[in-house]
Amino acid sequence: MTRYLQYFTLKSVYEINGLFLNVRITYILLAFAFFSVSCDQAKLSDARSQYLRGEYHAASETYRKLYRSTPREELSMRGVIAFEMAENYRALNQPARAVVAYDNAIRSGYPDTTMYLSFARMLHRERKYPQALDAYRSFLLMQPGHPLALNGIQGVVMAQQEQPSRYAVQRMNLFNSAQSEFSPLLARRDHLIYFTSSRDEAAGETKSPVTGMKYNDLFFSEKDVNGAWKKPKRLPDEINTGYDEGTPSITRDGEWMYYTFSGTGPNGSDGTSIYYSKRVNGAWRAGRPLQILKDDTLSLFAHPTISPSGRYLYFVSDMPGGQGGKDIWRVSVSSDHITGIPQNLGASVNSAGNEMFPYMRDDSTLYFSSDGLPGRGGLDLFKAIKRQQTNDWHVSSLPVPLNSPADDFGITFMQDAEQGFFSSNRDDARGYDHIYSFVYREPTLIVTGFAVDQEDEFIPGARVSVTGSDGSQQRFITNLKGEYQFKATGGIEYLFTASAEGFLDEKKSLRTTSEEKDTLYYVDFEMVPYNKPVVLEHIFYDFDRATLRPESKRELDKLITILREHPEISIEITAHTDRKGSEDYNLNLSTKRAQAVADYLTEYGIGQNRVTAEGRGKTEPKYVSKNLADKFVFLKEGDRLSEEFIEQLPPQQQPVADQLNRRTEFRVVEPTFFTL
Repeated sequence: MTRYLQYFTLKSVYEINGLFLNVRITYILLAFAFFSVSCDQAKLSDARSQYLRGEYHAASETYRKLYRSTPREELSMRGVIAFEMAENYRALNQPARAVVAYDNAIRSGYPDTTMYLSFARMLHRERKYPQALDAYRSFLLMQPGHPLALNGIQGVVMAQQEQPSRYAVQRMNLFNSAQSEFSPLLARRDHLIYFTSSRDEAAGETKSPVTGMKYNDLFFSEKDVNGAWKKPKRLPDEINTGYDEGTPSITRDGEWMYYTFSGTGPNGSDGTSIYYSKRVNGAWRAGRPLQILKDDTLSLFAHPTISPSGRYLYFVSDMPGGQGGKDIWRVSVSSDHITGIPQNLGASVNSAGNEMFPYMRDDSTLYFSSDGLPGRGGLDLFKAIKRQQTNDWHVSSLPVPLNSPADDFGITFMQDAEQGFFSSNRDDARGYDHIYSFVYREPTLIVTGFAVDQEDEFIPGARVSVTGSDGSQQRFITNLKGEYQFKATGGIEYLFTASAEGFLDEKKSLRTTSEEKDTLYYVDFEMVPYNKPVVLEHIFYDFDRATLRPESKRELDKLITILREHPEISIEITAHTDRKGSEDYNLNLSTKRAQAVADYLTEYGIGQNRVTAEGRGKTEPKYVSKNLADKFVFLKEGDRLSEEFIEQLPPQQQPVADQLNRRTEFRVVEPTFFTL
């Protein structure tokens, strides 16, 4: 977590219940006088001095040696060392080691209430959710209602329930080194990217006592003519020095850059400030401090981001008047000078923890990271949208895998695309930060279907017209298999019309889901032909009677729908019987059955002049279609199920043929443009 240490070396302030925890070291020093110690006082003094100077890397080695050399029977002293070592590991962003050290301090009986909160937060980061809940609850017993603990519990619950989103994240090995990289910034219409790095190519010869690595510099990468990123280079301009530079933000016109600078004086850090630089003749000039307050030496100022309009500069500070810890503020700015008074973004954005690394995607959309709002552990990425009516912000957490139990921060977006880059120390045991790319994978919504006739024969060349509620219009032609397919948009109402020569037009509708998931929709058309008999499936009568059974009505209701959708057509109903019985008997029975169907249709509003009924008895045996031949292996396409044919079949097959002959059909008469 070097970018955290880089800017907040001596001012890493966590405010809990109005008390600044960095004074705890002072209390520890006072309390230490009451202990009888046998360890080397000089070594303990060295460790504490290193810690107070922000030299956490060196302090960790000193504390570790002290802890190992302290006898086990000196339990109180081991507790003191374990606690201080845990605080140092927490500052170094090494939660696994911090968890062990805090646990040792607790078992040694170290008397510190807030230790349980820090312990819980480190467990949270290590995905040890049950233990983190216990630690948060233990702390709440001592400090009821504490916002960081309450938000921590909420974050643990959220982390255990959340499902991955449609964002895809990938580590950008081309940009990363063996050291740390963070806070990427896209510029020049996404053809240039800046970022901060402590890699070997950084300018300074000395290493930071905080991190044990070189001081950070600004680096960049450009795209080649094929759109591929080139190998990163150190920014060759005057802007880089032997100290820390990072987290850049550039005005839309590319003329001004704001960034964070942290220098070092004889007594350690000279503080963290916002600098600005002007681009002249294609090069960035040496940076100068941007004075935000008349006396800005008492507070840190870091992580600037300029709004796209150039009106406001957003930044991070621990100046008085915030919500606790480090807050995000904004101030009106004009190029190289401040023109207004800083404003805190308020409790809707800032918490009792730390809010950092702001990024303005547009003038009303802010992205930032926080360790105080409910999250998955460490710094999480959040999105805040400015509400003009209430002048506050609606804040929401970014989903997994953009967020993780590690530190996730410093996001930048490509123009007009839900993709870009961010930084994270996930999957790095040393706590080093690296740059990751991300892209939102739009849900794939496919609509497919086919057009067939009433015998399930494909209809190639059918025209399928699709109109969307978003104003879209598309037209498709079914292929040789009668199929069509297209990619749809979520949350849209689609109206379909299928038409083909010799068939009635058929209409259907579909509303696609707005859920973020891949979905396949089927919209099939079973088209009704002109002047060709169509079997009404599932039409049943009482035995030896013309009374329609209730289970027949569903099929007839479908026919009513067709007639209502096509008021210009008329139909002819025909009923057929099997070979059994006399011709007169079957003719009379089939006539009554056809009329029963016609009566049902007219009863439900279909005009009598649109429906004719006729009984055919057993005079018109069924011809076997391709579909029936596929269904019944003992039949061939074109077979005529006459009495002679059926009597030649084996006895077990004859009832099937008789059943096929017992049918009720309708035939569409050519359109008459009749209107009810």
